[in-house]
Amino acid sequence: MADVIVIGAGLAGTECAWQLAERDVSVRLIEQKPSSRTPAQHSDQFAELVCSNSFRGAALHNAVGLLKEEMRRTGSLVMEVGELHRVPAGGAFAVDREQFSAEITRRVEAHPLIEVVHEVLDRIPDDKPVVIAPGPLTSGGLADDVARAVGAEHLAYYDAIAPIVSADSINWERAFRASRYDKGGDDAYVNCPLDKQEYEAFVKALLEAEKVTPREFEKVRYFEGCLPIEVMAARGPKTLSFGCMKPVGLTDPRTGKRPHAVVQLRQEDEAGTAFNMVGFQTRMKWPEQKRIFRMIPGLETAEFERLGSVHRNTFVNSPKVLDDDLAIAGLPGVYLAGQISGVEGYVESAACGLLLGLKLAHEAKHRPFSFPPRTTMLGALVGHLRTPHDDFQPSNVMWSMVPPIEGRRLPKRARRDAQSERALQDLGAWLTDVVESGDAVDGSARQADRRVRAISRG
Repeated sequence: MADVIVIGAGLAGTECAWQLAERDVSVRLIEQKPSSRTPAQHSDQFAELVCSNSFRGAALHNAVGLLKEEMRRTGSLVMEVGELHRVPAGGAFAVDREQFSAEITRRVEAHPLIEVVHEVLDRIPDDKPVVIAPGPLTSGGLADDVARAVGAEHLAYYDAIAPIVSADSINWERAFRASRYDKGGDDAYVNCPLDKQEYEAFVKALLEAEKVTPREFEKVRYFEGCLPIEVMAARGPKTLSFGCMKPVGLTDPRTGKRPHAVVQLRQEDEAGTAFNMVGFQTRMKWPEQKRIFRMIPGLETAEFERLGSVHRNTFVNSPKVLDDDLAIAGLPGVYLAGQISGVEGYVESAACGLLLGLKLAHEAKHRPFSFPPRTTMLGALVGHLRTPHDDFQPSNVMWSMVPPIEGRRLPKRARRDAQSERALQDLGAWLTDVVESGDAVDGSARQADRRVRAISRG
């Protein structure tokens, strides 16, 4: 009998299984391929990159670049194999997807402490602990069982993500703070007012914008309460001004009058470093989003921490249904990892699996464990899953998830560099205090064993 069961051999599942096995914890890794595939899958290999082959930005002043560096320092399988099969991609980190998946598959299948079982599960196993990491298109019996465990109202089957704007890029000569009819305080929302001409030009640009063509497996029926902004605009020239851009209850202090339309931004983080564009989920391509959203008065020079999207994804409302250990509340020993837990992206999914692998390995050896501090991107990722939100949506890592540098006003690039430096220092302390001190195998022996394995892998 294995010490831990991991369901799903995607990025989160293979990373989790590897971290456990490397710390002498046996794993039963259950993967439905080749018996069954989701509509997005085309290969029987593990850690299949079903869309892009990019792990996004490489530089440390990018949030995901810092996350990747933290994962490297923590011993991530995904990052190690990614480096081996990296391909030129400018400032991005991209891999040869076929060689990457093949190498992950070979290493995982060859590990003496990982038993791979090809099986389609229709329920959560009785044996614990179990990590459920089935990927973004989870459906069927397993999804139904998760829904029963968390409450069906807390499980979603697609996400609708609105852009997030960096606060220090907002033009305050045009934008103003206010809530409708002065309810909720003057600082409840940031408002970007448009006159009739500006509004009509914006709607025209939305209608003409280049959109992402849905893949066959992403063709979902949109909910009326969460339509893409361009779908609403196509229903008529006034639709937006009576919907998410309605100006009622607001007065532009520059004119003393109600604007023709308004875009509202809602504070995203406690420190007020980022704002969410309310109701602006979209399928426009990312360059088009930047161009068109910068037509909005107050956002002419906007810097986007996250751009919008609408696509199929199975995920839970993590802050409501997961406990502080990322286990399902009321089901001790049942953990969620990867996109089903509420993270977005290849790297974030692997990071989630890495952290749960470390945690369960320590617990298997009866050693204490705590997640990394919130000042790191790894810790920020866990923080995202634990922070209550009125409209929780999956997210990539963003700088607004990390506490700002207190008492220092720095230019954007210098601020990111300072946050990166702090993160890596705090990560180093965490690795020393928690991970390395808690490893059950003597450090020198582990290093020797890894050198032997590296040589055998060629």
